[in-house]
Amino acid sequence: MTDPRNPNADEDLPQPIVRRHRHNAWLIWLVPALAALVGISLVVNSWLQAGPVIAISFQSAEGLEANKTPVKYKNVVIGKVHSIRLSEDRSKVVVKVALEKNAASFATKDTRYWVVRPRIGLGGVSGVDTLLSGAFIGADVGDSKESRNDFEGLEIPPSVTHGVPGKSFTLHADDLGSLDIGSPVYYRRIQVGQVVSYKLDANCKCVSVQVFVKGPNDQYVTHSTRFWNASGVDLTVGADGLKLNTQSLATVLAGGVAFQDPAGPHDASPASENDSYQLFGDMTTAMAPPDGEPRYIRMRFDQSLRGLAVGAPVEFLGINIGKVVSVNLDYDETTHRFPILVGAVVYPQRLGRAQDKLAAQAQRQGDDVDMSHMMGVLIEHGLRAQARSGNLLTGQLYIALDFVPKAPKVDYDPSAKPLMIPTVPGSFDKLQEQLGEIVDKIQKIPFDSIGKHLDDTLGQLDTTLKQVNGEVLPAFTGTLQNAKQTLGHADQVLSSDSPLQQNLGNTLQELERMARSLRVLSDYLGSHPESLIRGRRADAPQPPPAEPPAATQSGSKP
Repeated sequence: MTDPRNPNADEDLPQPIVRRHRHNAWLIWLVPALAALVGISLVVNSWLQAGPVIAISFQSAEGLEANKTPVKYKNVVIGKVHSIRLSEDRSKVVVKVALEKNAASFATKDTRYWVVRPRIGLGGVSGVDTLLSGAFIGADVGDSKESRNDFEGLEIPPSVTHGVPGKSFTLHADDLGSLDIGSPVYYRRIQVGQVVSYKLDANCKCVSVQVFVKGPNDQYVTHSTRFWNASGVDLTVGADGLKLNTQSLATVLAGGVAFQDPAGPHDASPASENDSYQLFGDMTTAMAPPDGEPRYIRMRFDQSLRGLAVGAPVEFLGINIGKVVSVNLDYDETTHRFPILVGAVVYPQRLGRAQDKLAAQAQRQGDDVDMSHMMGVLIEHGLRAQARSGNLLTGQLYIALDFVPKAPKVDYDPSAKPLMIPTVPGSFDKLQEQLGEIVDKIQKIPFDSIGKHLDDTLGQLDTTLKQVNGEVLPAFTGTLQNAKQTLGHADQVLSSDSPLQQNLGNTLQELERMARSLRVLSDYLGSHPESLIRGRRADAPQPPPAEPPAATQSGSKP
């Protein structure tokens, strides 16, 4: 404010000096330019450091999160999930994964990806560490150099990763049984590998099982090795008792495969990668000699075959040479009966040396070395098929090929396909027929008439016994008393001091003297038979007896 008393006060104050500075306008854009340069460098650096982006499809995105779930190889992070979306047909989940630059080799054709989660199964427990850290995507890289960006994720982690020493082999079986991925593979009861995969063959008639045997145990797999299904418990009852055989408790629960070389001479050279083998059902079948080419035969039975099932053995003289594959019912219009047609597969090579000798004999005779002709020779000698009982408790039947003495002649066509083997009733059927005949004979016995006559006879016997008890027995008792009295009198008469006893003694003495006289007479007549005519001569005088000499005294002279 201006002081009114001093109007010249404003003139005494100093005047401000205003100075104007000039600045360049382009300096204002320096900071945004620097920021843009830094951003571009970061983008370029990120682009230079970034790896390939791949897409992995899974059935479900359970446990996966965008910008969080890592991708690991041998527990080392090689990438991260970038995004998760549904496929166009909504059947799968497509997971975008940004790999690191040093993991570019994982974007190749044979790389496998799967989600690592906690899993509990018969083969064991896996992924326990993910309970705290969360699920992640596992990776396994192969040897391929071909680039690839789209992958089909595995729903089950692979049992064997690349780089593990060992060999893979393919086993062919009729069915999978109790095997599963991860089932163990045993050699002499030591686990040396595991089942890695399985699938149906192209013809859908068998199953192919892929197994992996770790090194150095893969050298024990040779060209002659036999594989068999060791799952479950093998319980057999034989002449030497009860046998229980199993590889381990794991095979009982999760199944397993075992292998071993057969006994005797065989090809012991190591097998090659991906060689194929047959997977047998048990060890006994696996170690049996080769079966050779199978042959189909058919048999016609006119009796009931209750107890005969598909799979029943076919035996030749007690040797298993095949099995039953079909049991069908037929109808005969002429006899109006229902015969049973049994089809079987037999293996002539199981006859061993017998089959070789039959073939050699056919060659010497100029015949065809064929099973049909050799079978015809055996049929001429009485070979027949019989349905016999294999177990009396269960009633199971089996087919026996045996020679029947005095078997009737049959018509045999060696050109028939399949071969028709003549049959005869089994021993059990014959036993049933004999029992039936016995029952028929027993039924013809007139048990009613026999019982009626027996009843009459028993009535008459009862009447007779009453008469015996009432009349005969009292009379017989009196007779016995009289006989007792008679015997008492006879005892008194025959006592030692009785007159009868004395007279009997004198009579015996007289008889003794008479016998002595007759003996003297007979002796005399034997010496003098003329005495019967002339009579007995007088006895000659007897000389007097000589006096004994006087005794001499000792020392006296005569």
